[in-house]
Amino acid sequence: MDKNFYITTPIYYPSAKPHMGHAYSSIIADFFARFKKIDGYDVYFLTGTDEHGLKIQRAAEKKGIDTLLFCNKISKTFQELTKTLNLSNTDFIRTTEERHKSSVEYLWKILEKNEEIYLSKYSGWYSVSDEAFYSEDEIEEIDGIKQSISSKSSVEWIDEESYFFRLSKWEKPLLEYYKKNPQFISPTSRKNEVISFVKSGLKDLSVSRKSFSWGIKVPNNKDHIIYVWLDALTNYLSALNYPDTKDRNFKKFWPASIHLIGKDILRFHAVYWPAFLLAANIPLPDKVYGHGWILSGEEKMSKSKGNILDPIEIINKYGLDPLRYYLIKEVSFGNDGNISQERLEDCINSDLANNFGNLCQRITTFALNNCNGKIPTNFDFNVDDIKLLDRFKTNLNLIREKIDNQDVNFYIDFIISSLFEANKYFNDQEPWKKKNDPLRLNTIVFTTLEVVRKISFMLYPIIPESSLKALKIFDISEADIEFSSLENHEYLRKKDSINKINILFKKVEKNND
Repeated sequence: MDKNFYITTPIYYPSAKPHMGHAYSSIIADFFARFKKIDGYDVYFLTGTDEHGLKIQRAAEKKGIDTLLFCNKISKTFQELTKTLNLSNTDFIRTTEERHKSSVEYLWKILEKNEEIYLSKYSGWYSVSDEAFYSEDEIEEIDGIKQSISSKSSVEWIDEESYFFRLSKWEKPLLEYYKKNPQFISPTSRKNEVISFVKSGLKDLSVSRKSFSWGIKVPNNKDHIIYVWLDALTNYLSALNYPDTKDRNFKKFWPASIHLIGKDILRFHAVYWPAFLLAANIPLPDKVYGHGWILSGEEKMSKSKGNILDPIEIINKYGLDPLRYYLIKEVSFGNDGNISQERLEDCINSDLANNFGNLCQRITTFALNNCNGKIPTNFDFNVDDIKLLDRFKTNLNLIREKIDNQDVNFYIDFIISSLFEANKYFNDQEPWKKKNDPLRLNTIVFTTLEVVRKISFMLYPIIPESSLKALKIFDISEADIEFSSLENHEYLRKKDSINKINILFKKVEKNND
């Protein structure tokens, strides 16, 4: 089996600066990408910015600057965010790039050639903020303003000539596909939501606009702009140089392994996107995963509500890896989650400083003082040592299975319980009382060091910078990290000296007033 893995984030809409929701999607995608890489996969990790549409045009006009210059400026902040978040992305795509434009135009021509697109007239409600069309039963009126029930964004009536995609034609094929491929949409609650929507009946979809100019023009009819979602979704193909299906990257990585998205854009990815692909005879991605929102209070973050949480502010105060760890541990993946300063500080002090950082410090200090600064080579495992080491070996395939099912909660719980067991083992074995039994002392030290290595390997996808600092104990580099090595109980036998490391995590002084 080819070990290729293609993961994508949603491409972000750069009408305003990045917020915690963008950071969350990117960090979770990076976690999966890094895990697959250390498990021997060739990984392609894509993120980027969606830069067309009326919302962008209006935002630029409001600023009084050229639309492309506006996009260049805002997109740059998202590119900088990939570095700030220490993402391992392979590529960053912009929908204003020529490579993307040519892919979108080609896909349009294929759909037109296959008679999946026709010219008619659109009359209905449209949300500029969501760049989405809504039916009468999907809107409500509050204080004289009509808005989407789901997103709460205002809608406006549109009456103009439009090209339509024959979405209604794909209602039954989509339902059949969902049935034959039960893992295509996750989690289950999102799948049920999509199936219910499709079963309620699909209407043909307006896929062009005439009332604004910022976007990719319809081939052979320059009066029309291609609908921003048909444009944007194609980024997953254009990054792999579609339509060159003989291109190395396209052949290796399409279909995508997983599109990781927020639940608010599930319909576009789980209904419209697969319908477009089926209509163009292009294989569908393996999975669409709609995760929850990062909430500010009880509400989804949005610029209009003024409740944006800035990830940069939190990183500047607490550091990047604590934020990454918090988002992966405390937000139950698939559900909504809040940012809590108190819980973040608890994670830093308890999990990171006490359970992981302190264990690293204790065992290295003890080994430096009692093993001549060397990794012991003379040892004899007993049942307690093997029990601790075996929890990694016996769970390797289960962990892989859980990751393939996006069970992030299992992964982090396994690490936390392993840290608990490692600290308990070191305390219970009391190596400081074994100085008259050098063989047992060496065995305890070696076993604990091996578990620190194993846990550091597992933490790498979550807190890469800190795990690499911990691995400096053994002179282990990023290139040396292999998930399969967790079954090796004597990996460190080939290592030599132990290095002293600085404190990995400083405890947060908590105000008890």
